[in-house]
Amino acid sequence: MSSISSEKSPKKLHDSTNVDVHIEDHAVENEDSTVYTYLGFKGQTLHHMISFLAGMGFLLFGYDQGVMGSLLTLPEFRNTFTSIDTTKYPDRATFQGFVIAIYEIGCLAGALSTMYCGDKLGRRKTILIGCCIMIIGAAVQSSSYSVGQLIAGRIITGIGNGMNTSTVPMWQSECAKPEKRGKLVMVQGALITGGICISYWVDFGFYFIGTSSVSWRFPIAFQIIFPVFILPFIMYLPESPRWLLKAGEFQEAAKVFSALNAIPVNDPVIVYDVNEIAESLEKERHDGEEKSKLLLLFVQGETKNFHRTCLAVWSQIMQQITGINLITYYAGTIFENYIGLSPLNSRILAACNGTEYFLVSWIAFYTIERIGRRKLMLFGAAGQAMSMAVLTGATWAASPKHNNSSGAAVVAAVFLFVFNTFFAIGWLGMTWLYPAEITPLNIRAPSNGLSTAANWSFNFMVVMITPIAFENIDSYTYTIFAVINLLMVPAVYFFYPETSGRSLEEMDKIFELSNPYTPWDVVKIARELPFESQTRDTDIEKVKVQHIE
Repeated sequence: MSSISSEKSPKKLHDSTNVDVHIEDHAVENEDSTVYTYLGFKGQTLHHMISFLAGMGFLLFGYDQGVMGSLLTLPEFRNTFTSIDTTKYPDRATFQGFVIAIYEIGCLAGALSTMYCGDKLGRRKTILIGCCIMIIGAAVQSSSYSVGQLIAGRIITGIGNGMNTSTVPMWQSECAKPEKRGKLVMVQGALITGGICISYWVDFGFYFIGTSSVSWRFPIAFQIIFPVFILPFIMYLPESPRWLLKAGEFQEAAKVFSALNAIPVNDPVIVYDVNEIAESLEKERHDGEEKSKLLLLFVQGETKNFHRTCLAVWSQIMQQITGINLITYYAGTIFENYIGLSPLNSRILAACNGTEYFLVSWIAFYTIERIGRRKLMLFGAAGQAMSMAVLTGATWAASPKHNNSSGAAVVAAVFLFVFNTFFAIGWLGMTWLYPAEITPLNIRAPSNGLSTAANWSFNFMVVMITPIAFENIDSYTYTIFAVINLLMVPAVYFFYPETSGRSLEEMDKIFELSNPYTPWDVVKIARELPFESQTRDTDIEKVKVQHIE
């Protein structure tokens, strides 16, 4: 279901579809010079509408991640769920970690489901179903009177979120232009922190309600607001043109490209783009003959599927083992229980932490295309390692169990902000962008499903072990993450190629030139291979000249 309208171009271009050697039978009609629209939008305005809905999906993602952080120490919440009250009963840290982290298991299941249904349903339908599931989960959570019901609600919500987080970045990336793809997905990364920021302030505001259960039920239920903006419009915006081509919908894909570029459907630019994607698909299909889609993830072939899947999966794993969700999920608890601040000051600082996190995340929007993916990831990992090292010493000295130093408490609080700053610039949106850029179209949906599942698996691990680690090794929890972040620097430097400015099909050519036995050579190839944008205009002009002749 989509709302497509059209307007005739004042000048009808010559037929240029006959130059296509791959998809002549599927080419757009020669005489069609229509400029198509969706909901009356085309060009940049249509891109903004896609970004808005994708942004709502990531606001929802962020809000759901941050909302539980300050509720765990809320008296009314602890009275309702006494079995996860670690303020009165520290020995219940393991079960608290399980209840909070079970959400990630739901996300894992949702992400894995897209490996099977992502390409069958398409990008829009998958997002639609994910949002509906999240609404059900939020309703179950906010009406909970037992830990069992809370767990069920968190699993259901997680399934919907896993489907969304696997699909939204793909939809966004496959519709975006190469030169703007990074910026658009960085906006989504910033909106994750926007959701976290909103959740912290909502938690803070409802802290003053006191003994009413509304103080925790409303913050959890509030997440239902975000899907309300998505559901009425998602099926009326364009499907991913690359998914349409993969599904054999050549006419529909050309119409989407027409709307996204605000040019006639038979323009040589569209013909060039359709042919390029079709050519990549033919190579991928040749590699994948007689193999199931899931098995294709583990086959190298000409397009180096396994190599690219590994890069996607490990980028998502590395994002989680930085330790970011140690802070995101437990900021209020850390300030109150481990740094020794008052309940009110802890909530104020947690809310300010979320606000600062949101503001600095916009730095990546301005630097992603200028500086590139690799440099930002390297910068982030190095800064995160330093921040975690400082947090080890400062939190130890600030802890009521040790020196109870007020000066160290200030340093610890500051470096929780500093860590978020480095992460927001280097890793926040990056690993939602990179897997979609690095994988070929033929396996993009299952590969993104697998990489997102890896993200949620390690997210679960971090959220699960954090209360246990603080209970047993206290501030040395930060030391573990300091070492991990330091090891990420050489991993990125030697194995992750730059994707900035490259079309999704251009990355196919880069990996075709690489040697599967020396996977680090792809970094050099990406650095030295001329950009397609330097030759694309010339090729299109040749198409026009051939056509006129």
